[in-house]
Amino acid sequence: MDVKVWMYLAYLTVSIGLTIWVARALSRNGLVFLQDVFADSRLAEAVNSLLVVGFYLLNLGYVTVAMKESGSVGDASQALEQLSMKVGFVLLVLGALHFFNVFALGRYRRGRLRQQATHPPLPPVGMLPPQGGPVPAAGPNPPAR
Repeated sequence: MDVKVWMYLAYLTVSIGLTIWVARALSRNGLVFLQDVFADSRLAEAVNSLLVVGFYLLNLGYVTVAMKESGSVGDASQALEQLSMKVGFVLLVLGALHFFNVFALGRYRRGRLRQQATHPPLPPVGMLPPQGGPVPAAGPNPPAR
């Protein structure tokens, strides 16, 4: 086998291993967050499973699409350089997917908490007097209400 085939095998091994490790870590630690977001443990577990499946599909799809190297790989140092670029892009995709999910779920959680609030915020009625000093006297023509 030539150097390019070894690079592909190393790329697939590292990328698939990273994908599995990150998916397990996110699934295990993200379940607590999802239970808080949805306030229903069954729904949180179902969404957690769906997110893991989607994570695997997106990331492994990207790994397979990005595997092809159009240029020739002459020696081991070039293979390692290409391998580091490919694995680096996989890590960037993993990070982007993670931050997108956290952002979207955080927005959903804030909206749910806002809906559960018992009293809406009150609009301001008037001006508060400055703290620590006397209340300024109204001029000869106080404002009409």
